[in-house]
Amino acid sequence: MTVARTIIEETPVALSVKPRLDFVETPAIRELTERALAYLAADFPVHFRGPAGTGKTTLAMHVAAKLGRPVMLIAGDDEVATSDLVGGQYGYRYRKVVDQFIHTVLKYEEDATQRWVDNRLTTACREGFTLVYDEFTRSRPEANNILLAVLEERLLVLPTMRRDDTYVKVHPGFRAIFTSNPQEYAGVHEAQDALSDRLVTIDVSYYDRETEIAITTARSGLPQEEATRIVDLVRDYRASGEYDQVPTLRACIMIGRVTAMQGLKLSAPDPRFVSICLDILESKTAFTSQARERRAQQRKMLLSLIEHHCG
Repeated sequence: MTVARTIIEETPVALSVKPRLDFVETPAIRELTERALAYLAADFPVHFRGPAGTGKTTLAMHVAAKLGRPVMLIAGDDEVATSDLVGGQYGYRYRKVVDQFIHTVLKYEEDATQRWVDNRLTTACREGFTLVYDEFTRSRPEANNILLAVLEERLLVLPTMRRDDTYVKVHPGFRAIFTSNPQEYAGVHEAQDALSDRLVTIDVSYYDRETEIAITTARSGLPQEEATRIVDLVRDYRASGEYDQVPTLRACIMIGRVTAMQGLKLSAPDPRFVSICLDILESKTAFTSQARERRAQQRKMLLSLIEHHCG
């Protein structure tokens, strides 16, 4: 009698991504999307590079949805190792043989064989999925070295001792989209030249006023006229330079959505609305005892901007 028992980790499951219903495609976003799709159609990986709050990840997922293939999403992290991308020897298959051919004699043998389990990059390469590697520069360069042969030679080298499964030929349908934030300094590594040279980098900056208005309107639930006033408030604050962290489109969406959910009017005399603006926008300034005087000046400026746009 043979008893076999397998204990292994499961192969990662790809995401079935469809275009978001609230995704706003203005001419500026459509132009970025079409550029990215043109490079991907030519089998070149695309890299969206830009500061926080510019919608890089949302844009990457939108482009991936346009490709119509399942998506493997990887989030860059300093703890990511090569095995976290390609897989490794993660489990065992146990086998036990019991021999009672002679009823007075009991013989048995037991062994355990380690099993290889694909991780996300390997699965995407085998199946031809779209890889979205978000904030890839947060992973250490040595972990990302495995991508060099994948993107250039279309070959994935596996760190396995099995001679029959050392390489994976990348599926013709495989495509890769990367994002990164060059302005981050904490937890970010400089991308190695060999990898950067294989990517087509598209710089993504803050959107134009019309695009920010359209996105804020769609994501907040406010009428366009009120969303316009919030966008202009945040854009004027951004232009002032009186902050430590740039106020982005997310600030517009936060102010707009909370205001709409609370049923408030965009009114400077309403302390509830003013508190929402201050809570969200003042968080962009340093909170230290040395910056107390500066924060007072920044609050005064913010209040004047709220009065100007929502008075």
